[in-house]
Amino acid sequence: MPHREVAHRLQALLEAEGLEHEQVEPGRFVVVLPGRAKLRTTVSLTVSPQSLTVNAFVCRRPDENAEAVYRWLLQQNSRMFGVAFALDRLGDIYLVGRLPVSGLRDDDLDRLLGAVLHASDESFNTLLRLGFASAIRRERAWREARGESLVNLAVFDDLRP
Repeated sequence: MPHREVAHRLQALLEAEGLEHEQVEPGRFVVVLPGRAKLRTTVSLTVSPQSLTVNAFVCRRPDENAEAVYRWLLQQNSRMFGVAFALDRLGDIYLVGRLPVSGLRDDDLDRLLGAVLHASDESFNTLLRLGFASAIRRERAWREARGESLVNLAVFDDLRP
């Protein structure tokens, strides 16, 4: 299937799903996937003559416990479709993938977007718990001292001192 057709089908899928997106140049899309734990995952999708490339920022470099974070990410990679966790030169965490455009079907595109959303959203709180526990504890203490809401920190109640 020619890559232009894949780009057209991807555009149609994004519109049909009502996903916030922009085609920044022919064959290159920026899509925002809404989640629950990670409220927004921004995904870059690039369709070239040979492949569909995916790149999505998940989380910045962990403040602490980096080895455990990176080990956990590697363990997750074998369970995912079309994407894998990767690090940039700063240690920030991304989802990356590359699929051949030949034979790429609409359900493959939908499944790929679902895999990105699932991996990003389902991993987010674990990544925060493993790599940012001290910052979460400081934030909780700061909010408690000022009588601020703790609602969005409830998922991290296990990190209470």
